Amino acid sequence: MPANRPDIFLFLIDDLGWRDLACYGSTFHETPNLDRLARAGMQCSDAYATCPVCSPARASIMTGKAPARIGITNFIAGNAWGRLMGVDYHKELPVGEVTIAERLRQGGYRTVHIGKWHLGGRGPERFGFEVNIGGCHFGHPPRGYRAPWGIPTLADAEPGSWLTAQLTREAVRQIAADDGRPLFLNLWHYSVHTPIQAPEHLVAKYRAKAARLGLDQVSAFVEGEAFPCLHKKDQRVRRRMLQSDPVYAAMMEELDGSIGEVLAAQAARGRLDDTLVVFTSDNGGLSSAEGSPTCNAPLAEGKGWIEEGGVRVPFLACWPGRIRPGSHCDVPLWGADLHPTFLAAAGLSPDPAQHADGVDLLPLLAGGVAPEREALFWHYPHYSNQGGTPACSVRCGDWKLVEWFEDGRVGLFNLRADPAETSDRSAERPDEVARLHRLLRDWRHDVAARIPQPNPGHADMLAGRKPCPDGDGRFSVPG
Repeated sequence: MPANRPDIFLFLIDDLGWRDLACYGSTFHETPNLDRLARAGMQCSDAYATCPVCSPARASIMTGKAPARIGITNFIAGNAWGRLMGVDYHKELPVGEVTIAERLRQGGYRTVHIGKWHLGGRGPERFGFEVNIGGCHFGHPPRGYRAPWGIPTLADAEPGSWLTAQLTREAVRQIAADDGRPLFLNLWHYSVHTPIQAPEHLVAKYRAKAARLGLDQVSAFVEGEAFPCLHKKDQRVRRRMLQSDPVYAAMMEELDGSIGEVLAAQAARGRLDDTLVVFTSDNGGLSSAEGSPTCNAPLAEGKGWIEEGGVRVPFLACWPGRIRPGSHCDVPLWGADLHPTFLAAAGLSPDPAQHADGVDLLPLLAGGVAPEREALFWHYPHYSNQGGTPACSVRCGDWKLVEWFEDGRVGLFNLRADPAETSDRSAERPDEVARLHRLLRDWRHDVAARIPQPNPGHADMLAGRKPCPDGDGRFSVPG
């Protein structure tokens, strides 16, 4: 075990889109601290969450496993029906799963969780964290981002205080509480999840910016098809086509400032050069429902969809002396890789008894060869609250195959040439379709993935003659 092991900081942002940072191409959001982090380390163009919604992706980061292997495939405790019935899944992280926090704590790390958890009623303390500030079963602050926010594991500040700033202060305090052990700081901000709220002075700044750029005169939305999930059957998908939301941009600036403050506190402690920093998101940006505050173009769709906008996310990594400043990576990687990567950084060996779907990224981050694996897989057998239907997919090299469960349709896309997934190549590349479909089916069998079945009551539920799930697992009568 190395004598001088690095501190490890993981910044996981909720619903942050692939295009939301200036360094990823946003021309409306301002993210100077994150742009600086990108220049100080590596920026990855083809990084992925393991699911288009939050809880499964978070479970993957903790365990190093694909969501279907863990048995958590939807946000806890969502359950919507459409032409297909809902698929059952674990409503909390199973106790038997070994997390990265448990391994690091056993290896001598001080383990601190701050912010959103959303992995069931068993909190971070049950999974290796010595300190838990703000982590509970909630998926978003129930009373909003201004105190009192109503989070049971976070003391309310003075009325009017902002949640992101409070979590930042807590992180800075934990950094200062140095006890000689290396620190694993797991800062999972609730932002930029709904409700979309931010300090008014920042909102005013971006209202003025939108006006200056003429964005307030441009229609930002396109109304689309009716939602396929029954609990939203009377609503239509509303896609944002450009980034121009002043409140969301203000949330982005507040978030960017938080990262800057935390890294400055680590620098003041004299430890920033000995810190592995990773910044990423749990799924794609919210672009088709619930206000549709961002746009992921040129990627298709967003949160809740199997398309690239739903799963491709920003990924920045910095470790002075180990990761070359200003480097870029286009090798596909995903959230399950963080577990073995953090173990390797800490000088800890993987548990041979624990199956891992992630790989150690340290050689790749250091400019070496890519990790050896054939493909990445996604399995989302659910209707989302954002318009997505049950589907699964596989990426192998530049090719991505998608299978939609409602009708068994498959699509084949070359992501290098067509990241927007506008050109289905399945008819002209039948051999590639057969190869990737075989890979996908074999993987589903390996992880015991559950497949959604037809809903025999669909017509009656659609007409309001039978109750249907309301999206959070409760049955109610539509209409």
